[in-house]
This record gives sequence, C-alpha cells and structure tokens, in this order.
Amino acid sequence: MRILTTDQVREAERQAFTRPETSALVLMHRAGQAVAQFCLAHFKFNSVCVVCGKGNNGGDGLVAAEALRRMAARISVIILARQVDQLSPDAAAMCARLGLEPIWVAEEAELESATIRQALGADLIIDAVVGTGFKPPLRGLARKAVEAINNAMRTVVAVDLPSGVDADCRTSVQRENDEVVFAHGIVTFIAPKPAHVFGELTTGPIAVSELGVQPVLVSSQISQQVVTGQEIGTAFPPRRQDANKGQFGHVLVVAGSQGKSGAAALAGMAALRSGAGLVTVACPQSIQPTVAGYAPELMTEVLPETDEGAISLAAIERATGLLANRDILVLGPGISRNEETAEFVRQMVSRSRVPVVLDADGLNAFAGHYSELRASERNFLVLTPHPGEAARLIGASIKDIQADRLEVARRISQETGACVVLKGSRTIVAGASGENWINMTGNPALAKGGSGDVLSGIISAALAREASSSALQSRASAFLKDASVAAAVYLHGFAGDFARDMLHENTVLATDLLENLSKAFRDCDLQMDRKLFYLQK
Repeated sequence: MRILTTDQVREAERQAFTRPETSALVLMHRAGQAVAQFCLAHFKFNSVCVVCGKGNNGGDGLVAAEALRRMAARISVIILARQVDQLSPDAAAMCARLGLEPIWVAEEAELESATIRQALGADLIIDAVVGTGFKPPLRGLARKAVEAINNAMRTVVAVDLPSGVDADCRTSVQRENDEVVFAHGIVTFIAPKPAHVFGELTTGPIAVSELGVQPVLVSSQISQQVVTGQEIGTAFPPRRQDANKGQFGHVLVVAGSQGKSGAAALAGMAALRSGAGLVTVACPQSIQPTVAGYAPELMTEVLPETDEGAISLAAIERATGLLANRDILVLGPGISRNEETAEFVRQMVSRSRVPVVLDADGLNAFAGHYSELRASERNFLVLTPHPGEAARLIGASIKDIQADRLEVARRISQETGACVVLKGSRTIVAGASGENWINMTGNPALAKGGSGDVLSGIISAALAREASSSALQSRASAFLKDASVAAAVYLHGFAGDFARDMLHENTVLATDLLENLSKAFRDCDLQMDRKLFYLQK
C-alpha cells in the first residue's frame, strides 16, 4: 500500500469527487463507520467519549459517535466550538444528524468542568480533534483538549492521526510531548501517511480504510510502500474450486548439513504451510532420514556430502538436474560455511533458470565474491540478509548497515539486480523493480534460530503461487514478484505476532510460526472482506 503525503491524499480526494457517486459527505460517512468498526474490533467498552474539532476530522468523529450509540451504554460528544455554525459545512451536516445533544466547549476553562471530567471518564475516548492537514504546534483550545485527553488516562483511538502529529513527519514522535495525543490505536483513511510508518505513533493497531478512493492513481515521485493485508490478498488469492497442486508450484529447497537438519525441514514445511503445491528438500545424505522424518508431506533427495557432512561440490550436477520441473529454488538454510559448499552455492545461483531465494549461509558464500552475485534475465533473485550477513556481503560494519537500512537495501538491490529483504525491526524490501516496502509486523520473539528459515520458505511459496503464469516468468513484471516477497515478509511477521500473543515473546519457537500461519492468513482474509487493512495489529 503506497505511502502518500498530505498533498497526495488531497489529490486522491479531488479525483474521487469527479465521480458522481462520491462526495465529501459520503467519504465522511464511510470514515466514521470505519472508526466504529475499528473500535468494536479491538476494544471492550461500555462508555464512549468522542472529542471533535471544528473540521472534517471532527465530522468523522460525529459519524463514529452515531454509529456507536447503539453499542455503548453511555456516549458523550464534546465539540470544541461555541455552536454549530463554527463547524465546517460537512461536519455541521453530520452534527445535525447526531441523535444526542453534544457538549459545546468554547473556552479552555470549560475543559476543567465536572461535566467534561465525567465525559472523559469513559472507557474509550475517540480523538477527532485534528487530522491530516494539521501542522504543529497545537494552540489554545485544541492543545488544552489534547492535554485533557492524555490526563484522563483512558483507552484512546485516534481518528486519522493522533491530534498534534504532522502527517508528513518522517521521524519518531516524542510520546512524552503533551502536545500529542497518546493513542492506543489509529484508524486512518485513503492511504497511510509518512507519520503512520515512521512516527512510531503507537504500539497498538494501525489500520487504513481506503473509503472507496483509488489512491494508486495519484502520481508520486516516492516509490515507497508499507505492507498490509491487502498485499496478502493479492499474492495469495482464494484457490479455485477445481484447483490442483500443480497450480501452486514445486519448491526445491537445497539446504542443511550435519547438525542443521532442522533448517532444511523448517524451510520446506514453511513453503508447504504457505501454500506451495509440492516441496522437495535436497540435503546431504547423512541427514536425509532426519529431514524425511520431520513430516510425511516433505519429499527428499540425497546429495553427495563432504567429510564434515556438508553438501559437496560433487553434488552440483545432481542438484542442477533437480531444478528440472521445479519452479523455485531455496538455497542456503543450514548449509554451513564449508568452502567447498560455498563454491557449490555460487555455481547453483549462476546455473539456476528459476527464481532463487538465497538465505543464511547461502549469502555468506558470496562474502568476498560480492561481484559474482547478480540476478540475470534467466532468474529472479531474492536475498534475505540480516544486518550481519549484509555487512559481510558488502564489506561494511553492522553499525553502517543499521545507520540507514533503507539506503543499504536499495544499494544492494541496485548492485545485484535482486530483490533484497533486509531483516530486522521494520524489515525493508528493496525490490528489483525499484519499488520499496517497509514491513511493520513482527516482534522480538522472532529473534531466535529458525525464524529466517521459515521466512525463506514463505517467500518461496509466494513466488511459486503463480510460477507457471507469464506474470512471474517475465523479467518485466519484477514488481509483481517484489510485491509477493513483501507479502511473505508481512505474513511471517504477522504469524510471529499471533505466536507472541498466544505464548510469550521469550517462549516462541520457529515451529510456532508454522502453527500460527493459519491465523495470519485468516486475519488477512478478514482485512480483505472488511476493506480495513492493517499496518500493524
């Protein structure tokens, strides 16, 4: 989902208003309904207080209040104005439809009244004071209202943005600043703005309702997106009733070594759990029984091995032959840093005629051989480094990598022609198409061995989904492949979020991600059905 600035959102609105079925009032009604839906989905409450400004953000809040009136035992509406003629025309129209008498507040001192304190004692406060278009600082009555909301210490849902935040801000907002509402959840409209992605506005859910507008039609010089459940719906559409396994691709996982059979099995099972039709794991002969015993659904192939139990260079012809009738190659999980194995990896990448997901020690095989790491017209290449692997690849320090993660990912993508997944908090996907994604799912529970192996398997399944179609065979359609990779990253982090919530961030294992993929898929299906898409949840 594209990140749009305030001006670009306004342009999207202007384009929407050229359609006869769309007006400002229609969009306001849809926005208010989305706020109500969001509140009901995430928070338990018997009483609600909606604090509305004079503008259209306040109008959204008024629609939400009316929608929640039948759901809450008590609902109060505070409007920061003396009377209705001080509201924007659209907000005034919504006020006329409100089925209860609002509390009008025109002076700062009135916010200290017992009536206001009682209203702000509600279980849930909806912040609809100011939204997109606001430029700091807050002044006067609005600033005092934000202070009162924060002092109430209740659950707060922000409409569009927490009041006091500049939508175009690209740096972290200081949450101890009393000029900004401390929100527990945010629902925004049309498209995510920079502050939603870079501002660290909340640890709670952030959702986007497009309101039926088509923001993708707005021109933009910024090729930057954030991943949501919308991308999952595109990369993993519902299966046709007459579907067969051949339509979902055959993944070949070349992985594992003595002591690291689990990496090969995890990557293979993640591909199957994510929808691949068939998965074959090719591994050293000595660990094949262990991998095969992991799950009956995995097919296995034996490769010649070194004395240390790693894949031998003598396996190159056998492994290359296995690529026939396979659609995706996952190369590297648990494969070891044996020098002979590293040469095997480099030759496999150069020989592959199918998309390659290069992970873990597969990436380390190119340390000192970075110039050889190039995608070609024959294959699509995905690199999945964590900061340490990225540092080894380009001969930099981890500190250099972390200093500007987006720029580093773009650099590696441009130099290799690959789609680069720079893992970590806020994983970056720098696409071969030039498009870039930021992922906001995931949590520290994923900082554990095996998590990356699961990610490589999910990516392979996303790429294999339509591997037989011309869309994924054409280099010109790199954007579609990049988007599929970004969707897989979101799904992986989302499964980690469900696992953490069910267990604890210290106890989550990589196998728990496999178990929670079904929850992640179901939630993304709901996002598509409800047209309410989550940056984080």
